[in-house]
Amino acid sequence: MNDSSSRRAPARVVALWCPDWPAVAAATAAELPATVPVAVVSANRVVACSASARAAGVRRGLRRREAQARCPELHVARSDPDLEARTFEAVVAAIDAVAPGVEVLRPGLVVLAARGAVRWFGSEEAAAEALIDAVAATGVECQVGVADELSTAVLAARRNALVPTGRGAEFLAPLPVSYLAVEPALAAPRRADTVDLLRRLGIRTIGAFAALSPIDVASRFDADVVAAHRSARGLPERPPSGRPIPPDLTVEQPCDPPVERVDAAAFAGRALAELLHTRLAAAGVACTRLLVTARTGAGEELARTWRCAEPLTPEGTADRVRWQLDGWLTGRNTNRPTAGIVLLRLEPVEVVAAGALQLGLWGGVGDEDERARRALVRVQGLLGGDAVRIGVLGGGRGPTERIVLVPVGDEAIPHSDPDAPWPGRLPPPAPALVLHTPPAIRLDDDVGNPVSVTERGLLSGAPARLRWGSRSWTVIGWAGPWPVDEYWWDPAAARCAARLQVLLEESRALLVFFGADGWRVEGVYD
Repeated sequence: MNDSSSRRAPARVVALWCPDWPAVAAATAAELPATVPVAVVSANRVVACSASARAAGVRRGLRRREAQARCPELHVARSDPDLEARTFEAVVAAIDAVAPGVEVLRPGLVVLAARGAVRWFGSEEAAAEALIDAVAATGVECQVGVADELSTAVLAARRNALVPTGRGAEFLAPLPVSYLAVEPALAAPRRADTVDLLRRLGIRTIGAFAALSPIDVASRFDADVVAAHRSARGLPERPPSGRPIPPDLTVEQPCDPPVERVDAAAFAGRALAELLHTRLAAAGVACTRLLVTARTGAGEELARTWRCAEPLTPEGTADRVRWQLDGWLTGRNTNRPTAGIVLLRLEPVEVVAAGALQLGLWGGVGDEDERARRALVRVQGLLGGDAVRIGVLGGGRGPTERIVLVPVGDEAIPHSDPDAPWPGRLPPPAPALVLHTPPAIRLDDDVGNPVSVTERGLLSGAPARLRWGSRSWTVIGWAGPWPVDEYWWDPAAARCAARLQVLLEESRALLVFFGADGWRVEGVYD
């Protein structure tokens, strides 16, 4: 068999995206007509809005009061993930009736294999039209995208495009690099920071990002950025040889008496989620695609698959089970069960190595985390309550004041809000090593004169040489300075200084700080 005959055609993916789904769900719950502007808020900021609201000037990120000022007739609703999932079940059921095998990425976005739908309807265009009509029958608008890879299909759905086979990278190339983080169901939460870094590096389009060397990307960034780079190049996001699923991972729970209320179903789902993750941890794997199945007393069997960008945590699994059961029991779908649920089953359809979960020391799913906590509590009992501390990210302008140490067992709350605006904050990336006792250094220009920071926040000269103790290095580049003028209302804590990033020979990079006593090293970059 030659190479050409052994190659397989890519498995095409169909994505269906319902724009502004949180706003659509809120309008449906309030029984509002489509013309009424709707905004959904969380933490007093707009997280989603309808097209009519956008036409009136409402945008995501606006404060509630400003949004209402721009659009006085705006209907404001609080973010409700349970409502969004429950309402979306009717849409998923309509799609599943036309093309079985739907996978829910999040409320408002589903994907399915194109092969079956194309065989039935004759072409991708006909299948897309049939799916749009099925969703429209529920009173909801949607857009369809078809491509070789899942992430490309999702981005194509945002442009209502059918990407030809093998043209995924060409379709993605002119799109803004911000599209890599526009869909939370496909990106880790930190993806937005990566996009911001790429933009500051001058990379504006996905094509420019795809042109980077895979070796350079893998050596400088984490696994999520590597996955984004593969997506930008139109390559499969996951390896073709998936990890085999260990046996006996499926968990199920008989319900006696049958479950008919959402609160009872959510309780059963949470207990089952904990049992599932106990088995996953014992097998050393984490779930990225979950099949939720329910059997009713009338013999009906309901099933729905949820796909996630990152491995599921116990809380994430419990949320999806609760959303799904809520949609089945109280939704407006035509497949609403006629009897109570007598059996609930969770089956991991796709798993990855547990290391891919990448959670913190106590955010994992295995027994190792609990043993580590018990060991630290024991040490804390021997040395005192304040002797064992963990780091919490807080607010501030420099890396030192952003690290807040709290005793183990206390609530991990920083002294100041890290998401609040901090004018003059040091731009990322942060130093790998922060020196709590900064050593003194000297910066000289090319003629040996000391470099300082003027009252206008500018350097008095171009740094050419850095002296640290008995050693010195040539300065080949710098960024800044970033002036710091803090606590001017408190004479005891007032500080007027500046930070500077310097790049030395041998690829050494330092964060230096200029204050009343001259230059000091505050951090070292890896």
